[in-house]
Amino acid sequence: MKSVIQEARRLVVKVGSSLVTNDGKGLDSTAIARWAAQIAELRAAGKEVVLVSSGAIAEGMQRLGFESRPAGIHELQACAAVGQMGLAQIYETSFRTHDIRTAQVLLTHADLADRERYLNARSTLFTLLKLGVVPIINENDTVVTDEIKFGDNDTLGALVTNLIEGDALVILTDQRGLYTADPRKDPDAQFVHEAAAGDVSLEAMAGGAGTGIGRGGMLTKILAAKRASTSGAHTVIAWGREDNVLTRLAAGEAIGTQLTAQTAQLTARKQWMADHLQTAGQVVLDAGAVKKLTDEGKSLLPIGVTEVKGTFGRGDVITCVDDGGRPIARGISNYSSSDARRIIRRPSSEILQILGYEEEPELIHRDNLVLL
Repeated sequence: MKSVIQEARRLVVKVGSSLVTNDGKGLDSTAIARWAAQIAELRAAGKEVVLVSSGAIAEGMQRLGFESRPAGIHELQACAAVGQMGLAQIYETSFRTHDIRTAQVLLTHADLADRERYLNARSTLFTLLKLGVVPIINENDTVVTDEIKFGDNDTLGALVTNLIEGDALVILTDQRGLYTADPRKDPDAQFVHEAAAGDVSLEAMAGGAGTGIGRGGMLTKILAAKRASTSGAHTVIAWGREDNVLTRLAAGEAIGTQLTAQTAQLTARKQWMADHLQTAGQVVLDAGAVKKLTDEGKSLLPIGVTEVKGTFGRGDVITCVDDGGRPIARGISNYSSSDARRIIRRPSSEILQILGYEEEPELIHRDNLVLL
């Protein structure tokens, strides 16, 4: 069995609180330096890496003198605010050793549920990667409540993987992976080396909650793998203190539990668009645009659109129809219906002049379009 990470070009690496903070004793600068060095090697090998890091609340607890996780929401938010300072500083210092810039990105689940904020976050992350920056992502625990009580960064890691169309999610934890039962209680427990992400039997194996430091147990990791697999991403759950775990995974070594997606990445994303039985609006294409889409696999440019129907926002799925009303394709619009009406029948070079901004030169990019 070879690691699915070997062929992955874009990775999301999630590191748990107990690892980052050495089981709540304070930020583990040595461990963080090791992960930074490994990520530097992955980048040198041509891989893009986004890091999702827990640890802000745990670090804040340590700095503020809490011996156990506070129950009060405002105390937790205060811990997060204090802990974020140390977390950002140590990552910046660790990656600077390798001449790599970092960026702190704080997200909430609400950011990824709202389509416009989702697209803005997506665009920012893609731009950071293009600029050679390693984004360090954490939940914005200073402004959310439910996420602190019920959320976890395993789920956030999966959401980010889907957001940036990552090839794989690596969840580094204080456990070596998934067992068929709790090995501390069941001597017959077997280690699960490989399984299909989304297999319901895995959830029964995972059971239990996390530690007093972190919130995510093995079950949240299994569910995160299931969520990541919907966009075609594979997941590896591995022990974060394993020597050179990331570089060895990238070299093809099978470490931890590998949960493979059963749907190809492109198929999963396009299936999501095709499944929109009711779309927010329509655009009518001229014969040339129909040919470009169907015969040449091109993007849809504003100049090929003759009419915009309905009301939709940037990021909504819309239907492309020919001049007879026959559905040709569905795709994610880069512009709202009001802005689209202003730029149709015009070349892309005029978008900036007409709207005062240019999101993309295409109305729908071919990567975000599925033929019907």
